[in-house]
Parts: sequence; structure tokens; C-alpha cells
Amino acid sequence: MRRRGAVQRKVPCLFVTEVKEEPSAKRERQPFKVLATEAITGKALEADIYNAIPTEKVDGTCCYVTTYKGQPYLWARMDRKPNKQAEKRFKRFLYSLEDCKEFVWNVEEDFKPVPDTWIPAKDIEFCNGNPLPDENGHMPGWVPVEKNSKQYCWHSSVVNYEAEIALVLKHHADPGLLEISPVPLSEILEQTLELIGTNINANPYGLGSKKQPVHLLVPHGAFEIKNPPTLKQTDIVSWFEGCSEGKVEGIVWHCRDGCLIKLHRHHLGLHWPLAETYLNSQPVVISFNRTKYDCDFEPKSLFHRFSNLDGQRFDRLKDIKFDA
Repeated sequence: MRRRGAVQRKVPCLFVTEVKEEPSAKRERQPFKVLATEAITGKALEADIYNAIPTEKVDGTCCYVTTYKGQPYLWARMDRKPNKQAEKRFKRFLYSLEDCKEFVWNVEEDFKPVPDTWIPAKDIEFCNGNPLPDENGHMPGWVPVEKNSKQYCWHSSVVNYEAEIALVLKHHADPGLLEISPVPLSEILEQTLELIGTNINANPYGLGSKKQPVHLLVPHGAFEIKNPPTLKQTDIVSWFEGCSEGKVEGIVWHCRDGCLIKLHRHHLGLHWPLAETYLNSQPVVISFNRTKYDCDFEPKSLFHRFSNLDGQRFDRLKDIKFDA
């Protein structure tokens, strides 16, 4: 049996959602919208959402740090998906409005192959030693990011396995200031993080450039919202539209029982990305003392470039530039 990785279930929405067709959007890949109603879901109420900690939902791609080859490694999200024939069967079943739990998968034949190093997420159900797909027909999982990986080159750019460190964006000790610094992979072991940057999700934070790309890891839950709105939909919409702290992709509530609840701007019919975001408008300082590390960083690597900026402060995160 394969080992299992971090929990990476589909995070439920704060509000009950409904699907609305967009008849005018004939050319769009998704001619419908999933919009929130004003009713809070049962899952959110069960998780004690009113006492949860609200954090910024960061727009990137999910990663995970766990051991591989006897040392901490960065892992990229990879969902095992059904092949074309199985996907057609599954969609026909869904459109028939029947209960998804009654759909029978042939796990050995219905899914595309994955690398031998692939591991399923921890909360995946198993049957006869085989992982089972979720309600969307996917098996959430992870693959290790090898050094100099072409497929995961942007993931690879934020880790150095020789020094066993990662480039992490987090809060500085001084209020209102962000910090970019190398963090030992051992300190973020068994954590999930978001990879953001120039070549991720069309770069909503405006980081770097084509010639000098910038990518960073953000631990999930790192940016707690200090002045959150109430859980009334009208208050949340006003917060998203009316204050600087609301210029975020969404909110993720961290509940006491470990449950996560989310709300995306799109659920409320609000636009994303924005020209100016709360994250990319904050000041940031670079803290990278290269003398602490025995290895030599490659001249074109992010580690070398950020180490050259040690101690420098930028007025906004998106203003970071490396010397030519």
C-alpha cells in the first residue's frame, strides 16, 4: 500500500451555493456560475464557524512538505484523474441526477497512470488496498519535486535540497511588514503551502517578470485577517469591496476541529484578480544571510538573487526587482 500525504480535501464553502446558467456565455468553457446564497452551510455551523480564525485565501498552487529519499522534500499537488471513457461514464451518471455514492469505479482500469512516487492525500478512502476517488471523480495526491525538474521547474526554484531550505513569504516580527527568508524544510515538515509567483495562475500578485521570475511559498493560514467582516453576506461583500484588507482572493476559516471553510470572491459574483491586492501592496524586507549556509547557490537561482538583497526593504511586495 502507498504511503499517504497531507490532508487535501475539497474545502467546503461558507454559504450554500447554487448553479446559475450563463446563456450569453456560449463561448466560455464554463457557461454557468456557482454563486453563494445567504444560508450558511451545515458543515460550517458544525465546525463552529463563528469561533474560527479567518485567514487570507492566497491564489497559487498547493504544495506539501514531507520526507522523500530520507530528507524533507517539496511535493507538488497531482490529482489522479479518470481516463476519457471513465470520465464520460461518470458525467453521464452525474447528469442523470443520481446519488454519486452509488457510482462504481474500476480503480485499476478507470484512471490515468501516475508516477510510482505518487502518494494519495491522507483523507482518501481505500477499498481492497486501492485509493478511491472523491465526489468529483479525482484522487487528490502528491508527487515529489526533484531538483531541476522541468515539469515542476517553478516549484523547484523555491527549494534547495543541499541546504535543505525553502524560500518563504511570511509576516515579519514588526507589524505591517512582510518578510522573505530561507526557512529550513524541517521546520515546515508535514505542512501544506501555496506556491505563488510569476508563472503561477497568471500571476495575480504581479511578482517578477518573464526575464526575472519570482516565486515564493506561503504557509497555509499564514495571513490572519485582523479586521474580518461578520458572517452576513452583505457585510462580507462590503468588506471585499470597501477596504484594503478585503482586496484578497477569498477567506479561509480555520476551525477549532481542524476543519477548513472557504469563501471565494467568485461565489459572490465579485471580480478576481484585482489590479492592486492587499498582499502585493504591503512592504517587505529580505532576510537572507548566505554565510549561514555551506553550499554555493547557483548564480541564476532565486536563492543567490535574494541573498544579494539581504536587508533590503521594498515599499510593496510587487516592487521586488533583482539587479541586472
